[in-house]
Amino acid sequence: MSKRIRTGALACLFLPMAVFGREQKPHHKKAATKVQYGVASYYSNKFEGRKTYTDEIFTQSKLTGASNTLPMHTWVRVTNLRNGRSVIVRINDKMHPRNKRLIDLSRSAAQRLGYAGRGLTKVRIDVLGKKRPSEMEEEDALTKKEDQKN
Repeated sequence: MSKRIRTGALACLFLPMAVFGREQKPHHKKAATKVQYGVASYYSNKFEGRKTYTDEIFTQSKLTGASNTLPMHTWVRVTNLRNGRSVIVRINDKMHPRNKRLIDLSRSAAQRLGYAGRGLTKVRIDVLGKKRPSEMEEEDALTKKEDQKN
C-alpha cells in the first residue's frame, strides 16, 4: 500500500472526529458529593510532627483529617455510625493512593468519635464547605473552658 493511500485512509478515519469533535473528559477530579459513607481510621503516632499535603505540621491534638476523595481545606462533619457521635474536622492531607478508606482522622478526632480503641469504624461524612463552620467556634470555646478547669 502506498504512503499516499495510507495517509488518505487515516484522514478518512480521523476527519469525522476533527469535524464533529470528540467528547473530552473533564480534567478536574470528580467533585465531592455532599454525603459520603465509608470506613474511617486514625493516624499513627509516627506522623506526629511531619508535614501534611498542605505543608502544615501534623499534630494528633488538632481536629484534622486526610482523604483522597475530598478537596483540601474542606470542612466536614464526621459521624460515627455505631454510636451517633460526630465531630467537625478540616481536610489537610491525602492518604496513600491505594488506601481504600474514606478518611483518616487525628487521634483527638477519633477519641471524640469514640473509636480510638478500635482503630476503624463506619462513618458518614457531610461536606460543610470551605468556610469555617460557626459550630467550630462554639466547640473551641467549650474546649478552652475544659482546658482551664484542668
